[in-house]
Amino acid sequence: MAEKLVIMLLTISPDQPHLCGTPFFQAASAAAMDVEVEVFFASAATRLLAKGVADRIYPSENKVKSVYGFMKDAADLGVKFFACGGALDAYAIKPDILIPECTGIAGGAAYISRVMDDEWRSISY
Repeated sequence: MAEKLVIMLLTISPDQPHLCGTPFFQAASAAAMDVEVEVFFASAATRLLAKGVADRIYPSENKVKSVYGFMKDAADLGVKFFACGGALDAYAIKPDILIPECTGIAGGAAYISRVMDDEWRSISY
């Protein structure tokens, strides 16, 4: 079994909160199984990394846990979050307003290197 998982968030966004919980739940589940997990945020998904965005949206009507709550659960288990620098620029998100759980900035080459490495498996949302 592979012990490394990379997740690309490309088609989710704060505008569709019902889609935003699952990637972080699955990242946390993998991390709880001692899998090394990295999540790459691209396009509109990068907006979830700005302070105050993910904590105001909920993936379900019952509002038990915010999207940020799911993100925090994953980060607390060691999941690393990487923002796309180009997407940060496109959405005018400055690095100083990123949530503390954001590990750093990494672009397409970093993601592709994971996908091409036989030790890693990938999921895209």
